[in-house]
Amino acid sequence: MQIKSVRDLMTALRQGKYTSVGSYPLFFYTHDGECLSVSAVRENIYRVARAVRDGSRDGWQVVAHDVNWESEDLQCADSGEPIECAYPST
Repeated sequence: MQIKSVRDLMTALRQGKYTSVGSYPLFFYTHDGECLSVSAVRENIYRVARAVRDGSRDGWQVVAHDVNWESEDLQCADSGEPIECAYPST
């Protein structure tokens, strides 16, 4: 899902950490290609919402919301914590 407005951001956040069908783990992409966990976006909601609204390129502007299907190495750029993947290899 693309994030083009604060409304899109809030809709994505309301969904939670997992999809409603299948409970697949979700995360956010930033404009510079980094990944943020749902928790990191919630903790920094004012920064993220302002960046989305203003189109600022400060590392907090999220541009998409997606499922982490198979990447076991995906980490949150803010907290450094791993982002859960839907289909781990082990």
